[in-house]
Amino acid sequence: MIKKLIVVLSLLVAGAGAAWAQDRPDSFADLVDEISPAVVNIRTTKTVTSSLPNRFTFRGPGGQEFDQDDMPDMLRRFFGLPDNGGGGGGGGRDLKQRSLGSGVIVDKDGYVLTNNHVIANADEIMVMLSSGEELPARIVGRDAKTDLALVKVAPGKNMPFLPLGDSEKLRVGDWVLALGNPFGLTSTVTAGIVSAKGRNIGAGPYDDFIQTDASINPGNSGGPLVDLGGRVVGINTAIVAQGQGIGFAIPSSLVGEVMKQLREQGKVTRGWLGIYFQRVNRDLARVFAIDENKGVLVSDVMPGGPAAKAGLKRGDIILSFDDKEINNGQTLPRMVAETPVGSKVKVTVMRQGEKIGLNIVIGEMPEDGEEVSSSSPLMPDSNLGMNLQEITPGMTQHLNLEAGAGLLVISVESGGPADEAGVMKGDVLLEVSRTAVNTLREFREALSRLDGKEGILLLLQRSNVTHYVVVRPEG
Repeated sequence: MIKKLIVVLSLLVAGAGAAWAQDRPDSFADLVDEISPAVVNIRTTKTVTSSLPNRFTFRGPGGQEFDQDDMPDMLRRFFGLPDNGGGGGGGGRDLKQRSLGSGVIVDKDGYVLTNNHVIANADEIMVMLSSGEELPARIVGRDAKTDLALVKVAPGKNMPFLPLGDSEKLRVGDWVLALGNPFGLTSTVTAGIVSAKGRNIGAGPYDDFIQTDASINPGNSGGPLVDLGGRVVGINTAIVAQGQGIGFAIPSSLVGEVMKQLREQGKVTRGWLGIYFQRVNRDLARVFAIDENKGVLVSDVMPGGPAAKAGLKRGDIILSFDDKEINNGQTLPRMVAETPVGSKVKVTVMRQGEKIGLNIVIGEMPEDGEEVSSSSPLMPDSNLGMNLQEITPGMTQHLNLEAGAGLLVISVESGGPADEAGVMKGDVLLEVSRTAVNTLREFREALSRLDGKEGILLLLQRSNVTHYVVVRPEG
């Protein structure tokens, strides 16, 4: 019986191995032949001003001196000067800086998708096709927040292009190809798998990267990440310089909507609440009597913004947005940004132990605005390890503070509770356990009403941004 079972298991394992082997392609050559014509090299030129002095001499290893006009071309390029015959160089003079990147044609009419950082501030953009033909390009629109840009060439004929795929259907372990021009080496193809999804690498407010071990290097930026069906599932964007086999691509689920708006209106319009928020950690969850990592804490509300108009208040815990649960601060900004301006959305909040539903009319995000995560914690005095001072009229002018609005942190004891919580000299304490404190007497009275066993909730302000913290006093 045992022998039969071993035989059956061996056959199952062999069958699974055979199935995996069948799914793995023997070669990507046919796919590469199909998709390569739609991948382009992007060369940009921009004008920069040299910081070198107008004239200087260079002393060689043998003691000989060169005037800058007599320097070898190799040295001139090292110092940022044009080659001989290309005009004089030196400080205060305009120099042409050239850079290379990649892109992918996404429409037969010549629309090319790339990274914003590839074409930002460019005076001239040239797109080189796989055939070697070079065409000038104009910027249709760009979006710094997602690092995407759309440019267009006028080819006068139908162009080969690649369709967008569905990155949501990608699974970790799926095969992908990265195409582009690393280090200026045109038409380079690398293969790998999807290593992870939903990566947040701190690149921007809408991080949701695909991680892959397909080699991505400088010059690959803007090139496509392609699945085995020849569809663009990502735009290669970032690398980890100190690591190998770790590259990141913007998923097509985000690319598609951004590209559509860039093509139609030349910019991206995003929804906006007008709040600062922070992650609910263990201490905050205990004080607010909610589950850890459920929802986000509103640390401040921008006056006149959509949230303020709807009645959202500092100290509210946002539990859901448009009937979708909020489990971490990473998802909220993207959910809000993708909501059409003018839409009325139900937001459920926890306010002092009670669930409240608010209907918020989504506004349009200002040019430099976003929902800001203020996740760094802060803290307070007496046995809290910090000293406070009332804000006097004489301090307001020099410190840009408002007289009678909170207490100024003038020192923090190294290694004390406040220091461990992240409080810094110069912070302004606004509230103790949701009670405003503007004088030292109010501060002491507020503390006297608390036992501090579960920690003390404080609201502090730093650089015009407020933060909630929970401090655990000594003793």
